[in-house]
Amino acid sequence: MKVAVLGCGAIGGLFLGYLSKEGHDVIGVVRDYQKDLLLKEGLTIEGVRGSHKQKIKVDTKLTKNVDLAIFATKINDLEAIIRDNLEFLRDSLALTTQNGIQADYVVNSFFPKSKMLSGIVMFGATFYSPDKVIHNFEGELILGNIYNDKVEKYDEVVNLLKPAFNVVSSENIKGAKYLKLFVNLNNCIPAILGVSMQDAFSDIDLARLAIKLNKEAYQVITKANIELSSLLTYPKERIEGLVKMPLDEAAGLFSKIMTNLSKEPLYGSILQSIRRGKKSEIDYINGEIVHQAIANREPARFNERIVELVHEVEESGKFLSKEELLKEVKGVIVYEKF
Repeated sequence: MKVAVLGCGAIGGLFLGYLSKEGHDVIGVVRDYQKDLLLKEGLTIEGVRGSHKQKIKVDTKLTKNVDLAIFATKINDLEAIIRDNLEFLRDSLALTTQNGIQADYVVNSFFPKSKMLSGIVMFGATFYSPDKVIHNFEGELILGNIYNDKVEKYDEVVNLLKPAFNVVSSENIKGAKYLKLFVNLNNCIPAILGVSMQDAFSDIDLARLAIKLNKEAYQVITKANIELSSLLTYPKERIEGLVKMPLDEAAGLFSKIMTNLSKEPLYGSILQSIRRGKKSEIDYINGEIVHQAIANREPARFNERIVELVHEVEESGKFLSKEELLKEVKGVIVYEKF
């Protein structure tokens, strides 16, 4: 298979680097500022699999047809990169890797359901622009189709990806994507503060905020009758137990989990976007909870306020202190039904 990775930041960089290392015919579609350096020096990958520099092929646009297109841009850039390369994507299979659920609907505007693979990335990475990726921790690459259609050449794609990633298939990828939403739901807090996950959630007050976000989100998802589906390393019972636990107990457990995620500082996707002066994916993570709340007439004021604060940080470029964040959300009520 001829493979293209469109968007080569943290996750896209790992796809490009590891598939190239396995000897596949793969090209990365990168930003102008990345191209020359990556062609000359290669891509540096460090982290849980050691450190190496990988020779890769990249360009700023596709010039030949590909069999598999792996979309690893932020969702805000997804439609534009498809349109820019559509001439060479018309017969391709499409694999989404974005957080949230909306990327699959964007891709379906250009690709038939039978050519779409929905992906959930459970491994963690950090992009150091323009040519370095830290692979923070291992995890599965979960594949399926949110429309429950049979995907053309599905087994061939799985066999291509398996040597590089721990590939797992899901029969309810939509429910699994909504569960992954809870994994990403707390990225907003360190993004507002401009700090790593470990730095943010070693603070028990901030861990409490994260639990409140999850409690509210779980109520919204329940009201929307969305059936969550377990991930291999994150069963749905974990989030159900966490949101039904007393606040302080849940915050303590959450803090312990988050501070031990990675030896390297872990910066969530929202903060990485803000630091690069890019619009983040907050509207498709916490914003998805707000969207479902509005549709089902359920309050989600806490997630709504967090979305507003992330947009304020994006626009101003100024991060908040812990005290400023706590002041901003003070008095925002989370309606608990458990």
